[in-house]
Amino acid sequence: MQITIGGQSESLFGNPPEVGDQLPKFKVQNAEGNWVKTADIIGRITMLSTVPDINTPVCSLETKRFNKEADMYPDARFITVSNNTIEQQRDWCAAEGVANLKLLSDEELSLGYAMKVYLPNNGTLARTIFLVDQTGKIVYRQIVPELHDEPDYKEALAALNQIAQRRVDD
Repeated sequence: MQITIGGQSESLFGNPPEVGDQLPKFKVQNAEGNWVKTADIIGRITMLSTVPDINTPVCSLETKRFNKEADMYPDARFITVSNNTIEQQRDWCAAEGVANLKLLSDEELSLGYAMKVYLPNNGTLARTIFLVDQTGKIVYRQIVPELHDEPDYKEALAALNQIAQRRVDD
């Protein structure tokens, strides 16, 4: 799959999972250095976003936006993953006051390879959003076509509203 970086075409490691697929197995680290595995994410509606580098303006804006939105969805979990170190992520969260979402490190690129969202020539993750239901099924996917652009928040949150409403109706 292709995206652009500053208008230049760039290939992802492969084709990311589609809507209807199960979340693949991976492991990432939390701020305490503990491993968080796919099995730890399943069981709750999860907005999973990946960003290239938390210390860049667009990634910072996106993560702060989802941190703010997390307050509105007490039944959903918000996770942002970058391949920054846990120390870089901890410092960023402390400086930005981010506490409502989980920022997880994929420094070892387990998620990047499993989800096929790694950009080998750039050395980072692509900018993506996956909405995962309680069973681990992907119910929404957004691969941002230009790495330097923000995602379509409105579309992603509409998908979250839809699944959250469906859960209330069940």
